[in-house]
Amino acid sequence: MIDIMLPFWGEPRYLYETVEAVRGQTSDDWRLTVVDDCYPDPSVAEYFARLDDPKVTYIRHETNQGITENYAFCLSAASAELVMLLGCDDVPDPDFVSRVHEIHRHYPQADVIQPGVRVIDADGRVVRPLVDTIKVLSRPRAASPRLLAGEALAASLLRADWLYWPSLVFRRETIVQHPFRPGFPIIQDLALIIDVVAAGGSLLLDPHVCFSYRRHEASASTTALLDGRRFDGEQKYFALALSIMRRNGWRSAARAARLHSSSRAHALTLLPTALKARNTEAVRMLTAHALRP
Repeated sequence: MIDIMLPFWGEPRYLYETVEAVRGQTSDDWRLTVVDDCYPDPSVAEYFARLDDPKVTYIRHETNQGITENYAFCLSAASAELVMLLGCDDVPDPDFVSRVHEIHRHYPQADVIQPGVRVIDADGRVVRPLVDTIKVLSRPRAASPRLLAGEALAASLLRADWLYWPSLVFRRETIVQHPFRPGFPIIQDLALIIDVVAAGGSLLLDPHVCFSYRRHEASASTTALLDGRRFDGEQKYFALALSIMRRNGWRSAARAARLHSSSRAHALTLLPTALKARNTEAVRMLTAHALRP
């Protein structure tokens, strides 16, 4: 069984598409829990009331909890052997659940499963923006399922985070041992994965594409880019990661954390957009992040 936990705050039409994609799985070995973080639209609750599906549970917070707190609530509500935090605008293919279970049967020791992902835009068209091209070029090669771990995995992720968080599936016993670090709401995904890897955990990279990750301007990570929140959070996190890697004696991973080269390059690619928008604060923060010693 896989607990598909879906923390919701966003566009309802995308949420409904995501829910229907889960309900359309070829495998029945799943249950879906939607946790509404008090999104101000009564039609969402009405949709789930009409749905009346015993495999789908809808929970609504009375007040907004925030990203990290809602994620933590979702994990506390999960009880299956496998768990994921599905994005409320992403779309798993019909064979997603069956593929995850197949991989888990062959690699039960894997703490995290990264399935193959395609990127789509707001209208569902397959795209590959620069950031996703960098992800493809940065991730380890895998013509078949490949188990990764240790310093090599940590260094690879700290050079360039090539994971797609909403598609990741975790062994529940692993993720409950590594709570989200406070103070990193935008980069909390990488922080948690690095904690898992630093503690001896492993990740299974599967090239089989069975998940659509939606990249659009309204997403939390995209919104945070130009107002500086993401890069400010990344700067603080990489300093922490550097200390963790040094504690483990992982010299190459420590160097990757210190340089965080792809993060700096990403900031530079956003400068033209900030200049065009005449956002002087964004220009200042992006430049400072890219050129910081």
